[in-house]
Amino acid sequence: MDRGSSAAGSEARGSLRQALANGRQLLESDPDSAAEQAMAILKVDPANRDALRLRGAALRRLGREAEAAGAELRAIQGFTQVPALARAAQAIASGQLATAERLLRPYLAEVPDDPAAILMLADVATALGLYGEAERLLRQALELAPDFLETRQRLASALLHQNRVTESLAMLDEILRRDPAHRAAAVSRAATLGQIGDYEEAALAYRALIDGAADDPNLWIAYANVLKTMGRSEDSVVAYRRAIERNPGSGEAWWSLANLKTVKIGAKETDSIRAALQRPEASPGDRLHLHFALGKALEDQGAFEGSFHHYAEGNRLRRASLPYDPAATRQEARSWQALLTPAFLGARLGQGSRARDPIFVLGMPRAGSTLVEQILASHPSVEGTSELPSIPILIQQIIEQGWRAGRRAYPELTGALGAAELEALGRNYLEAAALHRKSERPHFIDKLPNNWLNVGFIHLILPEAKIVDVRRNPLSCCFSNFKQHFAKGQAFSYDLADVGAYYRDYVELMDHFDRVLPGKVHRLIYENLVERPEEEVRRLLAYLDLPYDGATLRFHENRRTVRTASSEQVRRPINREGLDRWRAYEPWLGPLKAALGPALTEWRGKAVPEA
Repeated sequence: MDRGSSAAGSEARGSLRQALANGRQLLESDPDSAAEQAMAILKVDPANRDALRLRGAALRRLGREAEAAGAELRAIQGFTQVPALARAAQAIASGQLATAERLLRPYLAEVPDDPAAILMLADVATALGLYGEAERLLRQALELAPDFLETRQRLASALLHQNRVTESLAMLDEILRRDPAHRAAAVSRAATLGQIGDYEEAALAYRALIDGAADDPNLWIAYANVLKTMGRSEDSVVAYRRAIERNPGSGEAWWSLANLKTVKIGAKETDSIRAALQRPEASPGDRLHLHFALGKALEDQGAFEGSFHHYAEGNRLRRASLPYDPAATRQEARSWQALLTPAFLGARLGQGSRARDPIFVLGMPRAGSTLVEQILASHPSVEGTSELPSIPILIQQIIEQGWRAGRRAYPELTGALGAAELEALGRNYLEAAALHRKSERPHFIDKLPNNWLNVGFIHLILPEAKIVDVRRNPLSCCFSNFKQHFAKGQAFSYDLADVGAYYRDYVELMDHFDRVLPGKVHRLIYENLVERPEEEVRRLLAYLDLPYDGATLRFHENRRTVRTASSEQVRRPINREGLDRWRAYEPWLGPLKAALGPALTEWRGKAVPEA
């Protein structure tokens, strides 16, 4: 390019910048002229994002909403024209969140009204689990481009992650009011209804979606999951098979079917799973689900070596896609031990909410907590509300506040909380849990197993709450985790050494809690419950200050909904099935035994007298 053309290009760019500046000055006083100025720029440079944003803002002031929305949408979609934004998008896609943030913040300092950049920064916050910050950014983007429905969709998700279910549903309803055919919002709405326990409504919502798209296997899977939770086992089997008919390579459908305790995969269907696994076009997600499905099918057929091979391969694929740091779990558990001294706890006597409503059932996943909840939920004074997200959400909010203020890490942050803050956190927990309560019973169960790591926090904000630690033989429990592909939240379970270390840290922290607050936690050994159910249930009810009720031993007659992988098992009387299943796999459990360390033999915990 010669100097003349270069100078002409520079002059043209300067003219466009001046025209934009003039248009922005006119925006408040004369939006009609601002819109015309933006249009003049777009005739020269049709993809100019600054001009598109200017035109959108001007048209909105003129009440020309549809035209404004079109201009704003084109501006957002054209973000790839900006090198910094294109690089930030690539960084987010590859998980390089710090790089994306370093690109976005300087850009937004110069261009604070670019919705595309704000949305990207919200994506970074979401990926970091900073849902309050994501919400703030999304609301800012919504003000700038109120008709971009994808912003509302993301905002609904951020609200849901903060357990603000009513607001999330309202946001989804607003999307559907604006666009009744907005499929993603309709699917999210159905899923949210299921999460808050409105299963009948969720089933109806999925059924309506299927009526409009019967060939979508994912809708059939989601519908089947709800039916299973509701206890409609036969209907769920039909729905899973409908999903497989529509996509024979659907790993999730095959795994969900195989994972049903009432279904045994025969030789013919086993061959179908193998064929699906051999398809070159099978995605990594399908492959890992298919390996888990084959593991379960071969286990049912007694082919344990082949079964273990497929369980191990499915876990290997999942572990590679879901980073987990066992050292971080150990550090958090030990930080709690360092914090929870008798002096620290003594200084906080009488603080927190004095409510006695909650019963926390915790421990390792696959240890029997769903059975214990079903037993207790059969008592007339206790409501089962399943695995509530409320405690992790409160903790995440504390971490986010500390992050903003540049303060020290969690759990040390809890040491700085005053009496008023602890009481407010307890009250906030109860308000959030109320969304999941459907009866007037005086007590409710929060059975999120992983709350063992939060037992100190629970005691600080709800010192009168009851805590039940359900514990199962480590080889039985840990292998049961290893062969279970969880939908989310159990990243430790995809490696035998990781799950063993997680169990060891759990026992160690709970032992410490027993020492500093003896009798506070009731330990229930799953094997004892199976062998002596009435004796163990009477002990449990005595700890909870509840009278014995025979209905608790007829828990299998309780038709309440159950969300977890044990939903079918707890609809049958107590039995020994599965207690010793791990023994068939013992030749391959060396890494698990090594990782368990002392917990391999001392897993029942220290002998602590009941309070």
